[in-house]
Formats: sequence, C-alpha cells, structure tokens
Amino acid sequence: MSEVKVYRVSGKINKPNFKTEFQKEVRAMNPEDATEKVYMLLGSKHRVKRFQMKIFKVEEVNPKDIKDIIVRKMTPGAENSVQ
Repeated sequence: MSEVKVYRVSGKINKPNFKTEFQKEVRAMNPEDATEKVYMLLGSKHRVKRFQMKIFKVEEVNPKDIKDIIVRKMTPGAENSVQ
C-alpha cells in the first residue's frame, strides 16, 4: 500500500488584476496528485483558472521541515511544536 507524503508546490498566479507567487504544502500520494490538489484549492479559494497558474516546482518535504501547521498536525512523524 502506498504512503501519503507531504509535497511543497511552488508557482505563480497570473490573473489580469492579480499577480503573485505562491508556495503551498499538501498531503498527497504522488507529485501529480499534489499538483491537482493545488489547482483545486487555489481555483476554489481565489477563483483562479488552471491556465492562469504556472507551477514551477513540486518537491517532497521531510516531516521535520513542514511549515504549514495544519499539515504538520496531520502528518505522523512530524514534530508537534510550532516554529
């Protein structure tokens, strides 16, 4: 059975009136699922279409290096302390 890992997805949003870079940590089975989840989250939260997002990097994150508090609490093996 596959193991759920934490991925950090970095990219850029190019909307006509809104341009910014983002970095999002998500739990997923593989990098493709992590990319799909970021598309889903940013699309629903910020009304960004997929063609307006450019993903630069998807990297697996060590449980001790997780920055997102919620993802850290959900991940076994991560420290419970908040930085």
